[in-house]
Amino acid sequence: MTTVTGDRLEDVWATRPGLVGWLGAVNHKQVGQRFIATAFVFFLVGGVQSLFMRYQLGSPESTFLDPETYNQLFTMHGTTMMFLFAVPIGEAFGIYFVPLMLGARDMPFPRLNAFGYWAYLFGGIFLYSSFLAGSVPDSGWYAYPPLSGPEYSPRSNLDFWLLGVTFVEVSGVIAAFEIVVLILRFRAPGMAISRMPLFVWSLLVTATMILVAFPPLIMGTVLLELDRKVGTGFYDPAVGGDPMLWQHIFWWFGHPEVYIILLPAIGIVSAILPVFTRTRIVGYTFIAAATVAIGILSFGVWVHHMFTTGINLLGLTFFTAGSLLITIPGGVQIFAFIATLWRGRPVFKPPLLHVIGFLVVFVFGGLSGVMVASVPFDWQAHDTYFVVAHFHYVLIGGVLFPVLAGLTYWLPKMTGRLLDDRLGTVAFWLLFAGFNLTFLPQHVVGLLGMPRRVYTYPSGIGWDVYNLLSTVGAFVVAAGMAVFVADVVRSRWRGAPAGDDPWGGNTLEWATTSPPEPFNFRVIPIATTRDPLWDERPLDLAGGPAWRRELAHPVVSRREMVSTSVLDAAPHEVLTLPIHSLWPLGLAAALGVFLIGVMVDRTSIGLVGLAGLAVCVIGWLWSRQDEP
Repeated sequence: MTTVTGDRLEDVWATRPGLVGWLGAVNHKQVGQRFIATAFVFFLVGGVQSLFMRYQLGSPESTFLDPETYNQLFTMHGTTMMFLFAVPIGEAFGIYFVPLMLGARDMPFPRLNAFGYWAYLFGGIFLYSSFLAGSVPDSGWYAYPPLSGPEYSPRSNLDFWLLGVTFVEVSGVIAAFEIVVLILRFRAPGMAISRMPLFVWSLLVTATMILVAFPPLIMGTVLLELDRKVGTGFYDPAVGGDPMLWQHIFWWFGHPEVYIILLPAIGIVSAILPVFTRTRIVGYTFIAAATVAIGILSFGVWVHHMFTTGINLLGLTFFTAGSLLITIPGGVQIFAFIATLWRGRPVFKPPLLHVIGFLVVFVFGGLSGVMVASVPFDWQAHDTYFVVAHFHYVLIGGVLFPVLAGLTYWLPKMTGRLLDDRLGTVAFWLLFAGFNLTFLPQHVVGLLGMPRRVYTYPSGIGWDVYNLLSTVGAFVVAAGMAVFVADVVRSRWRGAPAGDDPWGGNTLEWATTSPPEPFNFRVIPIATTRDPLWDERPLDLAGGPAWRRELAHPVVSRREMVSTSVLDAAPHEVLTLPIHSLWPLGLAAALGVFLIGVMVDRTSIGLVGLAGLAVCVIGWLWSRQDEP
């Protein structure tokens, strides 16, 4: 809600009043909050789907779900967790907190940032509208041809998946582009690239990986949709295509995505550990270098998802070597985190408990990852529940605990109120115990031969007890999540005031108010060390060059932000940012209408969407003429 304060800086950065102001807001904090909230809602929905599946598998020969419903829930659970939660939540933390950590006032392209959110939201809604249409995707979250092609999936189930995932991936590419430009050109003066917080390093590498990995998947889904709608044969061997092409395209995206999901989690751990151990992070340079190494090596391991597809053994040897090599930088990071815990004086509050939970779970998942990187073992364990257990330890265990640590750590900055330590501790132990009770038995039942993706199994073959334990564990995890959500809701109205810096943080976001002002920093901070709030407290927020004083007390009504050089963050120029716009929302809505037209084979609807796209693009570009 806009309030006229007489302070030009506050007035120009304030959100316009009413629903129109809320819909047209482009500030990174509002967009970031929407990303975080939406991703978390999708996570809860995906979690409910997993409970239905686990209940079905809790006893042999269960009839709770029929095969078709199970396949639909299986597909939507995997799609939700991978495309609608794991990647967006990492980018969401980046959108909200990286500008604050860098001493910036906003993202470099605020309207594009807002469009990315609306594309993400509408893409998720488009996917889930398949439930209303009775055409829920059912070919797995990987959509392998020929099962996802027109011959075996003639209905619109997979069209919902292909078009919705493409919509969401466009959002991911936009957010990645924003983050890369922000980090390289909008750091606080003095924050040389060697002084960036490790969380920022992780987001820079993650966003760069997204720019390389996501466009091939977008093209791959377009080709598959052309096979389905137009009759092309990119994946049809009968007309010269190859279904293996889809696997190569998908896993070129899919295995880097494992690290696209993981690196922001590593960054969150890197941000929390120093604060709750009361010491500087051990091995800053090695952690940053390992992050870059993971980003590079991750593009050389995709074939280890395809060890059983008939690729020649010499080729498999190279990808085995790559899969083993990438464990080295990951091990460097884990050893640095353990050394930080060892050297410091840990304060065992919920954020640190979740970090420790991550370390335990991720190391266990990494050990089983080394096992499946070996071709002979993978041939035995492939498509069994051993692999299911492995990737849940790495992905869900390796992401869920850091995300909850990050929320517990940063929500006081976002809302101005603390969460309850007792509820947070209860939630952690329920989650940690429930997670291991769910997925540890799956290693055993996988080695006993239980295949993935089955909706039921006969009794008396030794799988019953392990599946029952997994089901009980899943409901314990649900109880832990319920406690966490209750704590978040309670803190919103009854939480203790947090103050600006409740943890004694070391990075620039803790130099702002809680919640931050719309402009983040009245005086642009100057950062000359890696831990500015520990080394330079209080920060120099007065004096300095004339441009700092002019940005703090502007004489014109416009949003301004200073750009800096790439390596040493020397001030370069002051840029003007857009204030408010409904064009991002309109553009996302028009794109959604176009996809609906493609979906239902109605040329008229598609043309309406294209016309809307043209109008919104012209309006977007033309509106720049009205800005100061």
